[in-house]
Amino acid sequence: MESGRPKKIAIDHDDYHAEHIGRTKDGSQFFLTTPFEPDVNGKDGCEYIALFKFDNDGNLTEHKIDSVGPRGSYDEEDRREKYLSRLNELGEVEYCRIEVKPFSVKYNGVDFGLIIREPEDEDDVWAVELLPGNYMAFFEPWDSGEYDT
Repeated sequence: MESGRPKKIAIDHDDYHAEHIGRTKDGSQFFLTTPFEPDVNGKDGCEYIALFKFDNDGNLTEHKIDSVGPRGSYDEEDRREKYLSRLNELGEVEYCRIEVKPFSVKYNGVDFGLIIREPEDEDDVWAVELLPGNYMAFFEPWDSGEYDT
């Protein structure tokens, strides 16, 4: 069942979920994004700001995750300032396609990252999901640069 398992995925820069991806002046790849846990079963969800940095081979080298708080409970201006602060700490950047390896890190007991989803049966396919929130999903061909929302 390993056939089709992604080793690396491409993400093209766009004006939507991949607005802040690219390379830093030193050549590192980066992805700044806003994962979230939805409100489910009476448990408050949470919104986050996540900055992931990768080397030229696509290996995760650094991650910074900020908890913003449950939807509707935080100050939007404060969230915006935190996001821009993470973006500004990258310095001069080029927004462009990145090619990175799937990864997973834990923060606050929650899995974050571009996490591989294995097929559950013979009719299912491999996928890579941006978690938490699953607001970007990648499928073969892994070098297409495109994602589903």
